[in-house]
Amino acid sequence: MKEGTTITKLVMLFLVACLAAYFGVYIVQGLTDDVTTAVAYTYTVNDSVETDGLLVRQEEVLPGYSGIVNVMPGEGERVGAGQTVAVIYRDGDALAREDEIQALTMEAELLQYAMSQPTMTGGAGQLEDQVFRAAVDLRTSTAAGEFGRLEDQVLELKRSVLRRDYTYGQSADDGRLGQLNDRLRQLRSRSAMDTSRVLAEQAGVYSALVDGYEGRITPEGALVLTASMLDDLLEQEMPVPENSLGKLITANRWYAVVALPEARAEKLARGRTLLVGFSGDFERIIEMRIDHISKAEDGRCAVTLSTDRFLSETTLLRTQTLEIIFDRQEGLRVPKAAVHILMKETEDDAGNLVQTTTTGVYAVVNGQAEFKKVEVLAEGRQFYVVRPLDEGKTVLRAGDQVIVRAKGLHDGKVLSE
Repeated sequence: MKEGTTITKLVMLFLVACLAAYFGVYIVQGLTDDVTTAVAYTYTVNDSVETDGLLVRQEEVLPGYSGIVNVMPGEGERVGAGQTVAVIYRDGDALAREDEIQALTMEAELLQYAMSQPTMTGGAGQLEDQVFRAAVDLRTSTAAGEFGRLEDQVLELKRSVLRRDYTYGQSADDGRLGQLNDRLRQLRSRSAMDTSRVLAEQAGVYSALVDGYEGRITPEGALVLTASMLDDLLEQEMPVPENSLGKLITANRWYAVVALPEARAEKLARGRTLLVGFSGDFERIIEMRIDHISKAEDGRCAVTLSTDRFLSETTLLRTQTLEIIFDRQEGLRVPKAAVHILMKETEDDAGNLVQTTTTGVYAVVNGQAEFKKVEVLAEGRQFYVVRPLDEGKTVLRAGDQVIVRAKGLHDGKVLSE
């Protein structure tokens, strides 16, 4: 019994020693390894207002036509005066005839090219490479679902094949070229009777979107809008013309009209610029000029902004929620707990005590805490945006580890690993 009791006591003492060691290590770690850090990173805070806006342009609606319509320019594409905007085919036969004209025209051009070239001895490989590259480009675009250049890529593949065939395969003779030209003359003669072209009367940027605002608001009207007039335009349902071919935007400068609180608007001035944030497909912040500020109505003013940039990228936009940015503060974002205010008393020349304060953060530098001066620019719920004040090695930079929590923190404190 005595031997069993002794063994039990030894086991108990061993367990107590283990627990004491465990809690001892835990307490020591709590006293020494108590540093919490966070990364300082670049951050931008906007002093801004979100509001609904209306985009206004100088626009000309293209009337509709009966028949099969083939619109030539793409969305946002520039069109010159006299350039073809659309081709109108009376029926399916006219459309099929146009396809044949294009195919024969391309074949005639390539045949004439082949006949004009001297006999080639080392270019077969080059022509085969052109066919191969055209086929690969077409397959890649199709697989990726990128159909914007599909028609051009198909034509390029056809050209490459015909160029190869006429240069090294088929006989390139005047007889075949004459047959092609005769057939083309016949087809074009018929085409003149059932195919017509719509030409642009003036240069502009094409858009397929016609929403009814084209006839209701112009740039001149945007420069006299009031807040209530803007509300009416945003709330009304505009009648949309039927069967139109789209429209041409005939001036590069376009406008955005917004309603702002009177207290904000009265600090603006015509001729100056503002940053405006767009969202959605055109997610960008752009600079716009202030062209008009209306008189206040019910505490609001209509403000008209304009720019001559990004017209082709914004043709599909009309009513938008815009962020009007009055000021931007760019600095470094740090947790609030990382910012410290140090107070120091010094004597002036008259012997009076003067109390000064210095704002800064402690950063980890070579295993030590180093105080870096900053200025607080803006405040969030759990963070500050600060601007570094020091220069050289002591300046706070993006990527620095700032100390959020540490016991006995002071400049030069050695931090435990």
